[in-house]
Amino acid sequence: MGIELEFRDARGAIVRASRETQRRLLAAMGVDAADEGAATAALEVLDRAEWERPLPPVVVLRSQDDPPSVELTLAAGTGEISWHVQLEDVGERSGRAEFAKLALVSQFSLGGKDVQRRRLVLEPALPCGYHTLTVMPGAATTGLIVTPGRCWLPPGLAQGRRIWGISAQLYLLRSATDWGIGDFSDLRSLVALASSHGAGVIGLNPLHAMFPDDPEHASPYSPASRLLLNVLNIDVPALSKLIGCEKARALTTSGAFQARVERCRASELVDYAEVTSLKWSALEAMFEAWRQAPDQAGTAAFETFRRERGAVLERHCLFLALREHFVGQDPAAADWRRWPEQYRDPTSPAVTEFAARHQRRLDFLAWMQWAADTQLGAAAAAAAEGGMMVGLYRDLAVGADRGGAETWVNAAAVVSGAQVGAPPDIYNPAGQDWGLPPFHPRALREEGYRSFIELVRSNMRHAGGLRIDHVMALQHLYWIPRGEKPTAGAYVRYPLDDLVGILALESQRQRCLVVGEDLGTVPDGFRERMAAANVLSYRVLFFEQDRETGAFLPPDAYPALALAVAGSHDLPTLRGWWEARDIALKERLGLYPDSGEATRQREDRDRDRTHLVKALRRAGLLPEGAEPDVPALARAAHAYLARSSSMLALAQLDDLTDEVDQVNVPSTSEEHPNWRRRLSLTLEELPTRSPFIEIAAILRAERGTAHPEEAIDHG
Repeated sequence: MGIELEFRDARGAIVRASRETQRRLLAAMGVDAADEGAATAALEVLDRAEWERPLPPVVVLRSQDDPPSVELTLAAGTGEISWHVQLEDVGERSGRAEFAKLALVSQFSLGGKDVQRRRLVLEPALPCGYHTLTVMPGAATTGLIVTPGRCWLPPGLAQGRRIWGISAQLYLLRSATDWGIGDFSDLRSLVALASSHGAGVIGLNPLHAMFPDDPEHASPYSPASRLLLNVLNIDVPALSKLIGCEKARALTTSGAFQARVERCRASELVDYAEVTSLKWSALEAMFEAWRQAPDQAGTAAFETFRRERGAVLERHCLFLALREHFVGQDPAAADWRRWPEQYRDPTSPAVTEFAARHQRRLDFLAWMQWAADTQLGAAAAAAAEGGMMVGLYRDLAVGADRGGAETWVNAAAVVSGAQVGAPPDIYNPAGQDWGLPPFHPRALREEGYRSFIELVRSNMRHAGGLRIDHVMALQHLYWIPRGEKPTAGAYVRYPLDDLVGILALESQRQRCLVVGEDLGTVPDGFRERMAAANVLSYRVLFFEQDRETGAFLPPDAYPALALAVAGSHDLPTLRGWWEARDIALKERLGLYPDSGEATRQREDRDRDRTHLVKALRRAGLLPEGAEPDVPALARAAHAYLARSSSMLALAQLDDLTDEVDQVNVPSTSEEHPNWRRRLSLTLEELPTRSPFIEIAAILRAERGTAHPEEAIDHG
């Protein structure tokens, strides 16, 4: 079942999974292993099931495989077999073979009869894509996924160009026109500003769909669904102008309404409840006006969008409508597992009947997704027009909320009795529990990886790059039995080669580069495997140190196939790191396992500060003498990253506005205002202030400007 019995932690020690952890995780996957007898019986059932099927549920092949082949399991003595491959688009392949002459892989006695597993060669070579193989006798079928094996890179990067960009949390953007939260028009403004300074990429936080009935559930890394967008990022006035809605314009320009907007705009923190109230009231009025007097072009675009997104869109909207209905009756019904049983299955007659009765609400929810998608697409198009080589670089969270739409739509694909996290490491010595249910690796394989394919496609939409949060999940994930502490977890293995193959196929089709966030406990050989697949490594300045001496690695030691950045949403800003504010905050919040840990962390930070200054001085970026101030440090650190060998170098917008506090403190929820702290400068103020002007100039001088003809249109 893929449970790994041991792993090496961030400090190099071997950690072993306890027997109780193994049993709890097996139970979460539906396997009874309460004692050795039950475990043996369960193993026999699993073995038998594998031998009883002629073909696996899916086979992932690389186009370089010569020749392509699959393993076929039939009774010993089977005579001639025939096979037929229906290609994804047009065409087919077929052939015949004597089963006994195929290469033998293994054999097994099944109910007193011998069965054999042999290798069936499929010639000639198959094109990349999603195909179907059928074998006779028995009409056994399986999905064939043929992958190029390597992810796409823009031609300029593939030829050795190095570009730079800005990473931002969209919700924290501030502008003269925002409604208390960053929106897609603010994103377009950031794109225009960055491209005018020569940037080639804008990195974003996850834009995943959230819970409108629980707006304070704000973490973009714990969404309702990773397949659709957060509608709070819609620029309502821009949409009103687009569809010519006078009714909505009258509502939103009233004195009382504008007073509420101004309060949200002036707030240092995002007031998610008030922002949701403002935007939904305006969008509902706008939709009703649009529905009564639709424009032909808009209606056609909406209908096309709805057809394109299909069941993914419809079931998400259905989930939101059902949740809205049941939570209105009982707040405890926020988790769909508490709904009446007939509504827990999205295909049930009761759900179908509910959809028919609430069609107008479903239309509204789908219409908002169309509006969000349209505005995101416009920002992507603006990036291409501005000459950005990559453009928008989206972020894919490692999981979705256990009570959300993603788990309701496909409950069989996730494990509800465990949640993912991370074992103790240097920055988080108590470990982390992210509260997210993991994909069931065997269930993924049984469904032909449909859930993973949909996930990747949805997040490559309107994107020139995709960052995969905690990319080690392609190989294994740290599972924690529900109710236990992170120290009681273990790693569970995933089909790495298959998932990377699918990622490469979708990357090439969507012309979307892939970055893997590979921080924390990284398995031996994992980064090399990602590099072989053209998945960029995520290199954070704070962590690029020699393990023995603590010295920071020089810029030319960074790999070319990487993204270099000073920090991330889970780490302190440059100022916060330099001033050790993150350590003081974690100590105040009780996040250290013992009273001496904060002291050890401060000692380590003092050492790291010294090493960083030495590295920057060796590179000629800081003068000898007194300790630098934060502005000088920020300039030098970004020049250091800009000189790195990495294809991409990103400056965090938080560092360009000199923020003090980090946006998220891992392992906290209500203890700290995570995902709410807004920028101290507006987008209008940004281009006139340091350090934005200075750092942008440094990055441009070191890395140049993306040429307009190299821009890729991802609109």
